[in-house]
Amino acid sequence: MSVNQSIEVLTALLTPLIAVVAVYIAWQQWRTNRLRFVLDRYDRRLRVYEEVRKILSIILRDAKASSEDLLRFRTSVSEADFLFGAEVVEYIDQIYSHGIALGCWTEQYRDFTQEKPEGYDHKKVVDGMHAELKWLTEQFEPAKEVFRRYLDVSK
Repeated sequence: MSVNQSIEVLTALLTPLIAVVAVYIAWQQWRTNRLRFVLDRYDRRLRVYEEVRKILSIILRDAKASSEDLLRFRTSVSEADFLFGAEVVEYIDQIYSHGIALGCWTEQYRDFTQEKPEGYDHKKVVDGMHAELKWLTEQFEPAKEVFRRYLDVSK
């Protein structure tokens, strides 16, 4: 085989080799983009979970839920519809509803120094506050279980 023939053979083999390298690089870029997408989605899901824990912590600390805190919570978890299944969205709605109910009971509450409106039932108000506060403060473990499927990185 002459030198010219060897150069022609090598030139002919170079084109497929370049194609294989280009395919490999494209595949690596696709894989990197896929992993970046998974990481971004995880970060967004984790942010929603942290907001749930944050509102529960505020309620545990203050024994009440202000309308500002609940509105901030509702806004900060609005992305949940697009990141989670229906069970997480329903759970977030439950937390919000119980927070609103606690806020309503808190607004109605009157202590011994305050004038009571006509028909005020102190026991009913206190029992309502207690039930909502109890449900909300017991949600740390259930929240972890509801979100576990979406945040478990061991899989």
